[in-house]
Amino acid sequence: MAFWLFKSEPDSWSWDNQKAAGAKGTEWTGVRNYQARNNMRAMKIGDKGFFYHSNEGLDVVGIVEVCALAHHDSSTEDQRWECVDIRAVKDVPNPVTLKDVKANPKLEKMALVTSMRLSVQPVQPDEWKEVCRMGGLVPAPE
Repeated sequence: MAFWLFKSEPDSWSWDNQKAAGAKGTEWTGVRNYQARNNMRAMKIGDKGFFYHSNEGLDVVGIVEVCALAHHDSSTEDQRWECVDIRAVKDVPNPVTLKDVKANPKLEKMALVTSMRLSVQPVQPDEWKEVCRMGGLVPAPE
């Protein structure tokens, strides 16, 4: 299993919207960056991810799971763009802020710190466990 981070502006698609989508989940549409698209192409069913509020909040607020492999992004006719479907798994009891991530030496190489603009990012297993610990999820969901 691999771990990921999905960024969303809460005024466009919030954690509450994601939870309301239910067990069926929803397409993670609108990604127009090749590296982020390629990250989604690498995902497997059951991979877990952090749901991160960008622009407003700047914090990890939930855990999601990949529930459909990469496929054409229905928000565009351009065949270059693909997306996965994700579903909400659980809230992060204590949202983990970007400030807290940056202050933690164990997370200094995390893509959230080094590639802040990338909307879909890989998360290393040790980073996953540490952010989960910081958010009050012990043991980390796998």
